[in-house]
Amino acid sequence: MQFIELTGKSLLDVINEGEIDMGQLHEAGVNGDSILRINKFGEIELRDKQEWVLVGGLLGNFEDRLRKITQLDWL
Repeated sequence: MQFIELTGKSLLDVINEGEIDMGQLHEAGVNGDSILRINKFGEIELRDKQEWVLVGGLLGNFEDRLRKITQLDWL
């Protein structure tokens, strides 16, 4: 599976209004300094101490937004 990694702060720039429940992300422990990754299906995972935890998902045409904002490609 390929991913793009980003911080919680960058994720806020990627998300379109109404695309994901921000309360859900906050409850999962996502903050500006969090380390996250998004796969090609739009699933958002949070880096925990020993594992990646699924915390939500993006909808629509997020691929271009994600690559433009992070300046990274799928790896």
